[in-house]
Amino acid sequence: MKGNFPIERFSGIETPFYYYDSELLRKTLNTINDEAGKHENFCVHYAVKANANPRVLNIICQAGLGADCVSGGEIEACIKAGFAPSKIVYAGVGKSDWEINLGLDHDIFCFNVESIAELEVINELAQAKGKVARVAFRINPNVGAHTHANITTGLAENKFGIAMDQMEEAIAEAERMENVSFVGLHFHIGSQILDMGDFEALCNRINELQDQLERHHIKVENINVGGGLGISYDHPNREPIPDFKSYFSTYATKLKLRPGQKLHFELGRAVVAQMGSLITRTLYVKQGTAKQFAIVDAGMTDLIRPALYQAYHKIENISSDLPCETYDVVGPICESSDVFAKAIDINKTRRGDLIALRSAGAYGEIMASQYNCRKLPKGYITEDL
Repeated sequence: MKGNFPIERFSGIETPFYYYDSELLRKTLNTINDEAGKHENFCVHYAVKANANPRVLNIICQAGLGADCVSGGEIEACIKAGFAPSKIVYAGVGKSDWEINLGLDHDIFCFNVESIAELEVINELAQAKGKVARVAFRINPNVGAHTHANITTGLAENKFGIAMDQMEEAIAEAERMENVSFVGLHFHIGSQILDMGDFEALCNRINELQDQLERHHIKVENINVGGGLGISYDHPNREPIPDFKSYFSTYATKLKLRPGQKLHFELGRAVVAQMGSLITRTLYVKQGTAKQFAIVDAGMTDLIRPALYQAYHKIENISSDLPCETYDVVGPICESSDVFAKAIDINKTRRGDLIALRSAGAYGEIMASQYNCRKLPKGYITEDL
């Protein structure tokens, strides 16, 4: 089964480009709001690093989600898209002074702080502005996740966060400072996680840490568990909306929230991945010695995930209903790693056919580059066409 594409509306659009199914995006957002809304004090922020297309951001903002930013540029994009600063959280191990000042100027909800050195700078910059910055400490829970090594973030050797044994020291340091206010703890264990047991393990660790803090009479207003929920790259047509019910239920049943505590989530891929496809055109079909290549006009500059992570994206020839043949689907970039897939079966491909790389709404357009002096791909939502 292929995806449902308005192919007749693609004519005249220069390939490669990203197509975003805005109807699916809105259905996904409605599901998130419905499932999270079953649980009191659940607050969902969208992780902007997944996709910062302005039209996409605007739809997410209209659905009432907050924003999780990891750069000053993302904060600016969110403000422009209409997100309330009171719903913006800002994380990242290397916040520069101008980015911190930007967050202070807009009075964002909080900074997710990843080192005591960073805390000192935030306090200093806030003091210069006569402000008090709200901060949450990102604690490294040393919880592994069943996902790719490059997108696992919660182990002790990762660069992110503050070690658990430094947590109380960091909180005490914040309480000594006049221009920061400790408002919560932040965690994140990785991305593309499909095993709810990984999230259960995080809940167990947070429960332990909360018990430890309470023994020292330290109360925490907000718990932020990051995101990490994965999607089905294998079956985007059968499973277009991730299992948000199980995801939120896991935290509702396994995490021991204290009275009045708010629980924050930072979902990215799960929100936008399935609604996006990279649309490319077949340039040539090349017969090799033992295989044939479908050479398309998109490359690793447009979608780097297969080259970077050896990531799988379902590929469909949306122009053809001919019997399937086996191809290596490759791009035009002068790199041997510019390969989207090897030995896959798709409908017989001819020059000019439109090829869709599915589940590309997350970490696709946003990670595009101009290597080989190529143009950046444009992104279109359904209403644009």
